[in-house]
Amino acid sequence: MRLSLGDKVMQRTIYLLLTLMAVIMLYPFWNALVISFNQGSDTALGGITLWPREYTLENYYIVFQDHRLLNSFLISVLRTLSGTALSVFFTALLAYGMSKKTLLFRKQYMVFFMITMFFSGGLIPTYLLIRSLGMLDTFWVLIIPGIISVYNMIVIRTFFSALPDGLEESAKIDGCSNYGIFLRIVIPVSGPVLATIALFTAVGYWNDWFTGAIYITKDHLLPIQTLLRQIMNSNIMTEIGSSNAIALDHMNRNRTVTTKSLTMATMMIATIPIILTYPFLQKYFVKGVLIGSLKE
Repeated sequence: MRLSLGDKVMQRTIYLLLTLMAVIMLYPFWNALVISFNQGSDTALGGITLWPREYTLENYYIVFQDHRLLNSFLISVLRTLSGTALSVFFTALLAYGMSKKTLLFRKQYMVFFMITMFFSGGLIPTYLLIRSLGMLDTFWVLIIPGIISVYNMIVIRTFFSALPDGLEESAKIDGCSNYGIFLRIVIPVSGPVLATIALFTAVGYWNDWFTGAIYITKDHLLPIQTLLRQIMNSNIMTEIGSSNAIALDHMNRNRTVTTKSLTMATMMIATIPIILTYPFLQKYFVKGVLIGSLKE
């Protein structure tokens, strides 16, 4: 079907507007990347827009000299990988049980789950609970409190409910247990929706700074997002390099770096890894969301 001249103009206008919106949304990230590769003293003069004016790797050199940042980066990576794996598994396990219409008190359970989406005990009671469980200043406090997502459970449950009953019936005839059906039949055929939920969960774990700020006081357990927030709230340039003698000496001898340039370099290190995960999961994203959003 051929488009009329008016339809072609409208189509091109829409494409132009979408491109303009994409450029506007991407520019802040690009500008931060440019500043991270520009000399801090030159950045302070202003006018840095699309390309570094005084190209340098000094900002990244100082950042990588600080063992706190490298340790925080490792904590964030371990937290994201282990937290995502555990969260997807236990959320899917809960969703599998909730997808069974023969489950006793199924509707009542769902009501309880829905309540937690709108109400919580509050920050102080939650803190007291975490303290009573002995999870303060531990690695697990970064994972366990958010390991189950009711929203993700509902999406996965909807997908499980749409699976043909014949899959499980044939497996039961072959003597497969419920756990065997879940691990060998249900999980393998649920790749799109689980990949989508894994992406949501990984982004949530990686970007979360609040949990570390509230429940962690030891520097060696801080996620990189929490440490980055502390750096951005600091008014002294030696905040990043103070724990590393080499970096601190380098900063004292060469005043070409500033707090802003170091912050941008740290921000890039904290942002790029999670961005790189999107291309690998993109093919599952739309399919998983559409399948998991269909009603029974």
